[in-house]
Amino acid sequence: MSDHIKIRPAGGTWTVRAGGAVLAETKSALELTEGNLPPVIYFPREDFAAAFLDPSDTTSSCPHKGTATYYSIVAKSGPIKDAAWSYENPLPGVEAIAGYLAFYTTKVSVEEI
Repeated sequence: MSDHIKIRPAGGTWTVRAGGAVLAETKSALELTEGNLPPVIYFPREDFAAAFLDPSDTTSSCPHKGTATYYSIVAKSGPIKDAAWSYENPLPGVEAIAGYLAFYTTKVSVEEI
């Protein structure tokens, strides 16, 4: 793992909200910090309401984590494009985030309750 990436249990209960609905709630979140960037909370996929996820064609590549696949969220108010991402096959050292989803906090609300 790159020395500038740290992954640890986030602790507490975390939620994802969009369009007024709670889409995820977990006590098993992970917090990933990368360099000086703000921490990102990763949610276990099984704690997210899968019916609200729509796979996207968007991908991105990180030299430290690998290839990310993106998902849009199907909300009552309409789709929220590429609101979530996941590293299905993360690079060695960051395997802990495999099967987890992270969310753009500019598109949905991610909060500890």
